[in-house]
Amino acid sequence: MRQSPKLFIYDLDGVITDTAEFHYLGWKKLADELGITIDRHFNEQLKGINRMDSLDRILEQSASPTEFSEEEKIGLATRKNGYYLELIESIDPSHILPGIKDLLEANKQSGIKIALGSASKNASRILDKLELTGYFDYVVNAAEITNGKPDPETFTAAADALGIAYGDCVGIEDAAAGVEAVNRAGMFSVGVGDEAHLAHADYLVENTQQLEFQQILQEFDKKQK
Repeated sequence: MRQSPKLFIYDLDGVITDTAEFHYLGWKKLADELGITIDRHFNEQLKGINRMDSLDRILEQSASPTEFSEEEKIGLATRKNGYYLELIESIDPSHILPGIKDLLEANKQSGIKIALGSASKNASRILDKLELTGYFDYVVNAAEITNGKPDPETFTAAADALGIAYGDCVGIEDAAAGVEAVNRAGMFSVGVGDEAHLAHADYLVENTQQLEFQQILQEFDKKQK
């Protein structure tokens, strides 16, 4: 008899939508105001890095570095987040990544619970803008998570909230740290992206369009045997 999971936990950025561009534009606007030049190539090193560390890397690019106090740095990072929040106001359902709406629909129809496990403190707002909130049974509150990915807390918090055993969960991630977090939680990991970074996933696809609900169920079942 096929083993079926009881909960799918989705990452937000890179799985459901891609807000990386909005982060880049927010940082670029701040950098321009500070007389610092950054480009998309430089921005690659900011992915997965927290706000304050990203700011430090940008300040290091200055031709004539200024010493900012910790309080001033917090002010700069807050200003960037304000720009980001303005930019994500333009998000709408057209920003849902290919194949994800069909995957969520199949997931919902199956009766298997759905949660969002994102590090973004703006996750609920983004789901609303994408018009996807109704699919989710639970959204992890990133502000209440003590340990970020690769710690498993984001994923275990979702399972705990819904009373589901970790071994009955599937986590879908596009980042190496995220896949590691799913694995450390004792859940079935689905990676979306490059094998060079995500070889540790239990099941890997190249892009979101290849995420087929029935195929994930089959792969989950195989792992249980």
